Amino acid sequence: MSNPAESIHTVVIEKVFRHSPEKVWRALTEQSLLAQWLLKNDFEPTVGRAFQFRVDPMPNWNGIIDCEVQVVEPLKRLSYTWNSMGLESVVLFTLNPEEGGTHLRMEQSGFRPDQEAAYKGAGYGWQKFFGTLEKLLAEASV
Repeated sequence: MSNPAESIHTVVIEKVFRHSPEKVWRALTEQSLLAQWLLKNDFEPTVGRAFQFRVDPMPNWNGIIDCEVQVVEPLKRLSYTWNSMGLESVVLFTLNPEEGGTHLRMEQSGFRPDQEAAYKGAGYGWQKFFGTLEKLLAEASV
C-alpha cells in the first residue's frame, strides 16, 4: 500500500539575495512591499491572523486567496496557509544569513496528484515572483 504523503507535491524555490536578512524580511512582511512583488494584501505578521491576497477577478475565479499566518520567527521563518479555488496548501519562507546576503527558501506544499496544473502554475508563478522580489530589493528605498 502506498503512503498518501508520497503523492503530495511541493514547489521549492531557493535564491541567494545580496541583501541583509532584515531587508528581505521587510519585503516578506510589510504590506506595501509585499504588494509590490507578490500580490495586493492585508497581511500582518501575527500568528493566527487571517488575511487575503487579491488580484483582479477573472472567469471562474474571484481573485481572492484566503490565508492564515502559521509561523512568525523574525528574520528566520514565515509560514501561512494558501487557499484558493479548492487548493489548500502551505507556504513557508526560510531565511538564512550568508556571507554578503541572505539565502531565501520558499516551499509551497500540499499539491495533490490531481492538482498537477496548479502545481506547475505555482512553480512558474513563484519563479516570476522571486524575480520581481530581486528587483524590489535592489531599490535603495526598501
